[in-house]
Amino acid sequence: MRRLSTQEQNFKQVFADLLAFETVSDPELLKTVDQIIADVRQHGDAHVLKLTQQFDRHPAHQFSDLELSQTQLKAAFEGLTVEIRDVLEMAAQRIRSFHQAQKQEGWTYIDDLGNTLGQKVTPLDRVGIYVPGGLASYPSSVLMNAIPAHVAGVQEIIMVVPAPNGELNPLVLAAAYLAGVHRVFTIGGAQAVAALAYGTETIPQVDKITGPGNRFVAAAKRAVFGQVGIDMIAGPSEILVYAEGENNPEWLAMDVLSQAEHDAVAQAIFITPDEQLLNDVELAIEAHLAALPKAEIARTSIANRGALVLVKNRQEAIDLINQVAPEHLELCLDEAQLMSESIRHAGAIFMGRYTPEAIGDYCAGPNHVLPTSGTARFSSPLGVYDFQKRSSLIMCSEQGVKPLAKTADLLAQQEDLDAHARSARYRYQ
Repeated sequence: MRRLSTQEQNFKQVFADLLAFETVSDPELLKTVDQIIADVRQHGDAHVLKLTQQFDRHPAHQFSDLELSQTQLKAAFEGLTVEIRDVLEMAAQRIRSFHQAQKQEGWTYIDDLGNTLGQKVTPLDRVGIYVPGGLASYPSSVLMNAIPAHVAGVQEIIMVVPAPNGELNPLVLAAAYLAGVHRVFTIGGAQAVAALAYGTETIPQVDKITGPGNRFVAAAKRAVFGQVGIDMIAGPSEILVYAEGENNPEWLAMDVLSQAEHDAVAQAIFITPDEQLLNDVELAIEAHLAALPKAEIARTSIANRGALVLVKNRQEAIDLINQVAPEHLELCLDEAQLMSESIRHAGAIFMGRYTPEAIGDYCAGPNHVLPTSGTARFSSPLGVYDFQKRSSLIMCSEQGVKPLAKTADLLAQQEDLDAHARSARYRYQ
């Protein structure tokens, strides 16, 4: 894992190079994805089935074999051990409670002219959630996508999840049952995104697609944006851990590795003004790797995109954090809440030594679908608001419209839009 210091002459360039990453920039990837989308639009169920058999080696003989029934979802839930069922229900309840606080309601007011103005908030009709399958199988992602949609009032939630060789983690199905997913299709990749975006003979067209996936999924979501809404184009997992003062280097090292084990291109950065702590964390990372089941993935991640960074002081660290805009940020110090006030860009902020990022992934309550690759500069975690839309409300009274219409008339004339001007003029002349 590379070591950097802000005192090095070329630090700014080296650090900028470390952060540089584009999820869907490969022209050949984009070309392949565009072709898949076009084929799904033209051939519907038949092409989705063909690609699912080809890429996932799914044993399905007909498209109907790719849809799971509510009976199957319920059986998966009831087949869990009591212990696992209890923790899954606890996580779901905490996620639901947090997201209920996000639900927006409509509002109106009457201005001083007697006109009624306001905003109407309505849920989306139908959404599609993409859940990774196979090696990356995450029941937590089901909860984090479906529960906010339910809280928002979405009428139909359709889940797609790849099932290599026709096999699925029962926990994913149990989570779908617990979260109230309406329909589940065992399909994945760009073809699943295309099917959701444009609809097929069996899969209805959705209004929005959310959830993480591989680079084919990310490229497909970007390609269909505009036809449907999307939450974000998710990149590899990221964590930035800042620590100062009394800390256990074993804890910090494992927190760094908690994201590095996700993906060979995940990013894990550790920042501190304490050189001895930096040394201790570096040694602890090596020690942990020796016993980590996904050590090879984690080693590749920290070798290619990881860094241990020594800063002069806390302010330097704050500047670097805001430059990175990390998906996950841990602030391991006594004054974590105070420091958090200076953080402008981060997907989720975990404050204090007893708040590991892993808690947020599963059961803290806030959503774990977070902006990556620096997009926390302008975007937010997935939430109920992603499944709601807003309509403006305007109702003018007979008298209240007159001054507004005159204003609109004059402004429309300045823009050479005569029909606009006349339409407004009718209301006050």
